[in-house]
Amino acid sequence: MWFKNLQIYRLPAPWAVNADELESQLAPQAFTACSSIEMQSQGWVSPRNNGRLVHEVNRQLLLQLSTEKKLLPSTVVNQVTKARAAELEEQQGFPPGRKQTKELKEQVTDELLPRAFSVLRSTFVWIDPVNGWLLVDAGSPSKAEEVLKLLFKAIPKFPLETLRTVMSPGAAMTDWLASDEAPYGFTVDQDTELRSTAESKATVRYVRHTLEAEDVRRHIESGKQCTRLALTWADKVSFVLTENLSVKRIAPLDVLKEDVDISGKDENERLDGDFLLMTGELAKLLASLVEALGGQLKENDGAMAKAA
Repeated sequence: MWFKNLQIYRLPAPWAVNADELESQLAPQAFTACSSIEMQSQGWVSPRNNGRLVHEVNRQLLLQLSTEKKLLPSTVVNQVTKARAAELEEQQGFPPGRKQTKELKEQVTDELLPRAFSVLRSTFVWIDPVNGWLLVDAGSPSKAEEVLKLLFKAIPKFPLETLRTVMSPGAAMTDWLASDEAPYGFTVDQDTELRSTAESKATVRYVRHTLEAEDVRRHIESGKQCTRLALTWADKVSFVLTENLSVKRIAPLDVLKEDVDISGKDENERLDGDFLLMTGELAKLLASLVEALGGQLKENDGAMAKAA
């Protein structure tokens, strides 16, 4: 299994976390399906369907958050409420007031909820206590926040920090394009987005298109900054870096796939082997990426920069 996206957070390295202790901390938040009167339920489930909430492979930890959400369209609720309000008006001889309509809508919602469809969504979390990373496989920070909210509630004094780098990703990516030179170990691919910093927010996107250095420079000189850039690291992993330091569209390249021998292995062994490969390569990719962005900016560094 490979994560498709990374929302990146920092932990102390090494972080002395015990898988069994973490398991007991997460246990009170184990997933339970929505009751007939609940719109949503969230909780931890076993990533390997073996009853364990924390799966450990070579000191790398895998968690899985499950979210169940009932689908009850507001148009349906409003339609039924309108019909009930008409019936009530006929009975009492005058239309229901605001308070009565609100109560009617709540009653309709409660009646329809047990018949609503449910959608299940899984979010995987990788904790690397050796190198000090916490990675959420989510396409947006808001989805990652759902995970962090539960982790902060479960783990006392959880020492998590948002990753900040000396150079902002937007400024760094713009410099790489302007100089037509990627940082060491990386190559620039054919997808990018440049957006104006002016009020117009004029945007240019290249999709599977050769990036001509002169064309890109003209856009940069006109006041545009790179907000997304497709890159390949060490000829092993391709991805897209965004201006808010999210990593998206992660894909292992053939050179990695060829190294994986799956013959004679069962499903769990294959999954563990894939997870081990992913964590080993992505940990090195992240270290290279932080270095390319000038290194990690510590809290004290930020305070000193402000004072200066």
